[in-house]
Amino acid sequence: MREKVEAALAKVRPFLQNDGGDIELVGVTPEGVVQVRLTGACKGCPMSQKTLKNAVEKMVLKEVPEVTRVEAV
Repeated sequence: MREKVEAALAKVRPFLQNDGGDIELVGVTPEGVVQVRLTGACKGCPMSQKTLKNAVEKMVLKEVPEVTRVEAV
């Protein structure tokens, strides 16, 4: 499942990099929770939670149905 999640993150990564940020996969729990770390400009951005839910989580859930949610750690 980790490879599928990495592939999904690769699809959203250019969007984040355009704004000076990036995303790093920390892990995937047995319950299907994807743990990510926002880096660069995304790290302290007040819109980061909205980006996480509206862009990152939406893409990961679409590409990897086994995932239950995405959370920043």
